[in-house]
Amino acid sequence: MIDSRLKSSYQKFVGLVRKDLATVYSRDMHKWLIIAPITGVATGLVITLLSKVILVWMWPRILAGYLRHPAFLIPGVIAGFVVAGLIMQRLTPDPDEHSTEEIIRSYHEREGDIQMRPYIPKLLAAIATVGFGGSAALEGPSIYGGGGLGSWLWVKLRRFKLSPGDRRIMLISGAAAGMSAVFRAPLTGIVFALEMPYKDDMAHEALLPSLIASVVAYATLASFMGARPLFGFLSGGGFSGKDLAWSALLGLICGTITMPFTITFRRFRSFMVRLAIPHWVKMAAGGLLTGVCGLVFISIYHGNLIPIGPNYEAVDLILRRPHGPVELVVFGVLKLVATLFSLGVGGVSAAFVPLFLSGASFGRAFGLVVGNAGAGNLFGAVGMASFIASGYKTPLAAVVFVAETTGGHAYIIPTLIGAAVAYAISGEASISGDQRLHQTPRQEMSIERIDTEREVSS
Repeated sequence: MIDSRLKSSYQKFVGLVRKDLATVYSRDMHKWLIIAPITGVATGLVITLLSKVILVWMWPRILAGYLRHPAFLIPGVIAGFVVAGLIMQRLTPDPDEHSTEEIIRSYHEREGDIQMRPYIPKLLAAIATVGFGGSAALEGPSIYGGGGLGSWLWVKLRRFKLSPGDRRIMLISGAAAGMSAVFRAPLTGIVFALEMPYKDDMAHEALLPSLIASVVAYATLASFMGARPLFGFLSGGGFSGKDLAWSALLGLICGTITMPFTITFRRFRSFMVRLAIPHWVKMAAGGLLTGVCGLVFISIYHGNLIPIGPNYEAVDLILRRPHGPVELVVFGVLKLVATLFSLGVGGVSAAFVPLFLSGASFGRAFGLVVGNAGAGNLFGAVGMASFIASGYKTPLAAVVFVAETTGGHAYIIPTLIGAAVAYAISGEASISGDQRLHQTPRQEMSIERIDTEREVSS
């Protein structure tokens, strides 16, 4: 009798333990400990190659040539744009679908499925767009490159019992890995990728895989190119209550600027997509107008600062070198105009860094105008975060990005204030036409749960 009771109690205990373990591990998270590092390594290697090609081998030489011989600037940009246009027109099914927008659209409409046949051509088109002077940087091809790899790896790793819904998670985690690698900022990659699909929500189901993939991708790139902050500058020892008030005002100004810019960009982009002329012709026109923006600026202000190209070197020039407020404002305006022409016609990249640089220039100019030149870096950081937050509707990623890539951690509170004000004042205007406001209850359910409910109801 006692043995039977003990056996019954033991079986009951074991049943409870199994039930608790089934609940604790209901999402089968341990599979990501294998899949996410694979995604991170693959993405890190691809982004390292992209960074080497554009930032080490191409742009420094091309920029030096443009500055020494300005007459080559417009033909050079046009040539790069025409090459990109021909690649997209002849080697991809839709020349107007690429970069960040393709990732967002795939997440919402295609369950994370990315066509891999045009994968390499799109990366080559991005190299031509950015490397020859398009007003864009590597965030577009990096997010697309990582997201595409994540989607492709879902097919190759089905042996790990991946569900259809896991493909969306791998798409986002790959995009996060691409973002974290290219900017050497793993936390930024995580937060931006999770915020990217929505204006007022996050793709929270991809948190753990994105975290692991981002760190691994960052470590992979850092092993080849170093781990120092991409846009390092020294932040001040602190800030005053007055600086916080100025930061709020600067955020309001930045949000007021980005709102009409994003609306104009979306309308111009829609017009160019509908325009019934060959894609390479559109790109040639965009290259011409982008080149004009660069030539106008260096003709007025002689120096190494120029509002075209990936422009990573411009961060140091804006924040560390003396410039008048008018020059900084002109740079910011021409950078936005050049971005409109580069990406609006179909250039293969995204506007993250252009918004970042425009915000830096407007922020520095703001500091000079209000008579607080000593806090120029602070206002530069606030401007950066405010433009990204209002342009892409990613306020958290904007603040984290500025802190990670510049080393300006002391400015987190002012940048939070500026980004929040800019995000609010810019309303629903976003540079991305495929972002949605927030997740619906249906989107929050996993694919497995949806399928189960369908089977029960039928």
